[in-house]
This record gives sequence, structure tokens and C-alpha cells, in this order.
Amino acid sequence: MMKKKMMIVATVLLLSMALLVTGCGSKSGDGGKVYKVATDATYAPMEYMNEKGEIVGLDIDIVNEIAKAAGIKVEIINYGWEALFDAVKNGEVDFAISSITITDERKETYDFSEPYFYANQLILAPEGSDVKGAADLKDKKIAVQIGTTGHIAVKEIVGETNPNILAYESMPLAITAMLNGDTHVAVGDNSVVNGYIKNNPNVKVVTIDDPTFDREYYGLMTKKGNADVIKVLNDGIKKIKQNGKLKEVSGLDLE
Repeated sequence: MMKKKMMIVATVLLLSMALLVTGCGSKSGDGGKVYKVATDATYAPMEYMNEKGEIVGLDIDIVNEIAKAAGIKVEIINYGWEALFDAVKNGEVDFAISSITITDERKETYDFSEPYFYANQLILAPEGSDVKGAADLKDKKIAVQIGTTGHIAVKEIVGETNPNILAYESMPLAITAMLNGDTHVAVGDNSVVNGYIKNNPNVKVVTIDDPTFDREYYGLMTKKGNADVIKVLNDGIKKIKQNGKLKEVSGLDLE
């Protein structure tokens, strides 16, 4: 009976140890916590898959610098845009980086780090388009990535339920829809739109930068109330602002 009790105790201890190393943050080989980070790797040049199947991009470079400065390790996981919000909310990951604009609406559900990047929306149109600014979008079909601030900004211009807004799962799909003639324009973050043009120099398109679109600030997003993670991330962001690494990587001087 004593031997049986000892076996039961040993089993319970093993199960308890297993539970300790599971959950959101896993353990690295040197005993430090590895922070799980969700992203949507379809948003070049910010986050995308290279030819080797690796998640790369400007956001990824920045989060690696933040992690290095904060003394933590990170594991980047490609969830997709809409899925990453649920992953953060449910605690499946420690935080997310995916060109996520800090908005009052999102702050009701999530917590954000200090800004690490800023951007604004651009209108992308075929050469020869009669669209010259945001005011010309009223009667046009507009491609956006679903749930992004570009999607929100377009709704504010042409109406919340306007059927001419066509929302796609990714920005590349939205741009492809515009190029195929399914929509008149596409609207998205300047970094992504400019990155697309740079990588596709033979595509005949123009960009329109309209002052109607406000500057947006990107932040690292975590579960509401996750103050410990926010403290670590803000510490890393503060350090790479001070040592010049953030400006070196992003090209932006974000005070």
C-alpha cells in the first residue's frame, strides 16, 4: 500500500511539473521564459514569409531588438490577422506584433505598449485613375484588409455599411482585387503599399496621400490587465529608442 501511495504521489508531482512548463510562455533551454508572439505574416514589408518559410520583416526586426534590450526571448507564430486577436484575448500568446494600430476601441479589450512605429493610410489606384483624394472614394469600389484601420478609415469616409467596401483577408489580396478590376482602389498602410510598389516596379499604379487620413501609431498588443508583460515591453522599447536601434531599424525618429 505504501509503495502504491508513493507511486501516486510521484505521478501527481510529474503532472504538476508538466503543468508548470505549459501555458502561454514556454521555457527556453537556459531556463528563461520564451514569450509567444502572434503575427499575421502576409503584410510585407512589415511581416511576411520569405522563400525559406521564415517569418521576417520590419516588425520582426523591431520585436527582436525589443526582446534583446528587455532581456527576453521570443517565439514568433503566424496566426493570421483576425485569429491573432483571439489568441491574445484567450491568453494563447503573450503578445502580438503585426502593424497593430493603437485605437481607443481596441484599448477597451486589449492593453498596448508604448508606440514603436507610426504610419498613415494611402490610396492605391491604377495609373490614369480619376481618384485624386479621399473625397473621390464616395462612388468607388474600395478594397481593404478586413478589420484594419484602413478598413475603419474607409467606413468613416463612405459610410459604415457601404456595399462598395470589399474587405479581404490580407492586403495582398486587396491589392490583387484592385489590379484585377474588382475594385477601383485599395487602401492600406503606407509601409505595406510602398513595399508592394518597391517589389513590383512594373505594375502601373499611383498612390494618393490624403491629409484626411491621420497618422497612426503601432503598439505591441497584449491581454487586458497583463501589466507585467507591458512593463517588460515598454522597458525594451525605451532602451532601443535611447540607444538609436529603433531609428536604425525603422528609419523613424519616434520620440
